Amino acid sequence: MAIQLIEISRKHSNFPLRAARGHFATSHSHLNYYIDFTMSKHRLSEARAGAQLLCAKIPNTQIIDTILCLDGTEVMGACMASELTRAGYMNMNAHRTIYVVSPEYTSGSQMIFRDNTAPMIVGKHVLVLAASVSTGYTAKSAIEAIRYYNGLPVGICSIFACAEECEGFHVRSIYNSHDIPDYETHPYRECPLCKAGVKIDGLVNSHGISSF
Repeated sequence: MAIQLIEISRKHSNFPLRAARGHFATSHSHLNYYIDFTMSKHRLSEARAGAQLLCAKIPNTQIIDTILCLDGTEVMGACMASELTRAGYMNMNAHRTIYVVSPEYTSGSQMIFRDNTAPMIVGKHVLVLAASVSTGYTAKSAIEAIRYYNGLPVGICSIFACAEECEGFHVRSIYNSHDIPDYETHPYRECPLCKAGVKIDGLVNSHGISSF
């Protein structure tokens, strides 16, 4: 059975928040909402609108050399790079441009960068861009990877966040838990829906959802 999405919020008319209520499982948590980022990540007009909203939250004194894109946010990351460059944000790159890069993952879910992309992290001021920061698990892994490769993490941005802080950084987001007041995330062993015998509606990852 297909998941029925509704627009939870149109706080930003050109960048709505779409979600479905139910019982959903990720690789490390259970959720009572599935938030759909498909159009935000793949429709250029929405990605551009989201990029503008996020860039407006970043201090114009912030140095940004690289945007590290998680969860398939490369289109929005490119739009952010364009917006930040146009707005005159400072970067230290030789060609005065901003790199947009995604990590590769090992079989153990560790983030790595190949020899050809690592120079975009090493010694760079790196902004992390994610679709969602709920538990903060993935964003934390990204910060750790940046530091491992001797980069300088400078902030975290996301489309939706219920975590206000991660690894000492304020999470700048377009939507947050105030827009979905009853949003919950739990470790699977502590999930109240599982304890109540509620079946899982679907499995969720950065690519989307597989419904049951």
